Amino acid sequence: MIDLKNPVENQVICMTLNEAVEGKEYIITRIETDDEELNAFLFSLGCYSGEAITVVSRKRSGCVVAIKDSRYSIDHQLAEAIIV
Repeated sequence: MIDLKNPVENQVICMTLNEAVEGKEYIITRIETDDEELNAFLFSLGCYSGEAITVVSRKRSGCVVAIKDSRYSIDHQLAEAIIV
C-alpha cells in the first residue's frame, strides 16, 4: 500500500549488488551489460530480472551470493552489473 503522507518510504531505490547489505534478500530489477556472453552466463546461474538474490558474504575479490538454492562467488565487476 502506498503511503502518500510519507513519499520517501514509497521510493524504489535501485543499487548495484556491490552496494547491497550482506544477509538481506533483494529482487534483481535488471542486468546492466552490453556483453551478451556475460548476460547468458548470469542467466545460466538463474540471475535475471525478478529473481531473488542475497549477498551471503563479502570477500576482497568480490562476494558470495545465493540465488535460488545455490551459492556463487562473483567478482566486483559482475556484481556491478546486477541492479537490485
